[in-house]
Amino acid sequence: MMLSYTEENYLKALFKICSQCEGKPEAGTNEMAAYLGVKPATATDMFKKLKEKGLVDYERYGKISLTEIGKNNALIILRKHRLWETFLYQKLDFSWDEVHEVAEQLEHIQSEKLVSKLEDFLGYPEFDPHGDPIPKANGDMPPTVKMILSDLKIGESCRVVAVKDTSVVFLQYLKRLGISIGTKITVIEKVSFDGSLQVSIDDQEARNVSVKFADSLFVAK
Repeated sequence: MMLSYTEENYLKALFKICSQCEGKPEAGTNEMAAYLGVKPATATDMFKKLKEKGLVDYERYGKISLTEIGKNNALIILRKHRLWETFLYQKLDFSWDEVHEVAEQLEHIQSEKLVSKLEDFLGYPEFDPHGDPIPKANGDMPPTVKMILSDLKIGESCRVVAVKDTSVVFLQYLKRLGISIGTKITVIEKVSFDGSLQVSIDDQEARNVSVKFADSLFVAK
């Protein structure tokens, strides 16, 4: 099924939001509009078109979810996006805060042969530079860690495995702190007043980080 770039972006965005849902994987129109940076009426019109193509389940003023066909299409788009991010990061020396925008353009290439060759060239990676799982050709994805830094107790150490917030400003902030995938972080103190943390990064001098920061890093003990 041939889809427009906009239709593909909507499916990918819906998949990302639904994958974070607890319980039934669905999203609201206003939530999707805010995520995509469009007006709710614009999002509504697009979801009507996607429903006509059998890609989403949607009723006016109701929640939106992906059909099986819609989910398969979303996984194909995500697969291409994350493989291109990995290629740019590993082979062309792009930084992890630069790869997303370029991959947004490359993900719409339709050649399945190219994507298959790309995956083979990269050695069949399981995760992209941000720690997000890369779907296989059959749609399977490796298991992911859902623990966030703020879940850790005082004295516990962990390794960064993924970033929940992939915005350029956050990734650049992590780079300034010397944090990337695999970085060791130890929780030294939790401030009861505001929930902020004092942490050490790769056993260096302690520094304070906000709750928002701690909630934006996926980690593994």
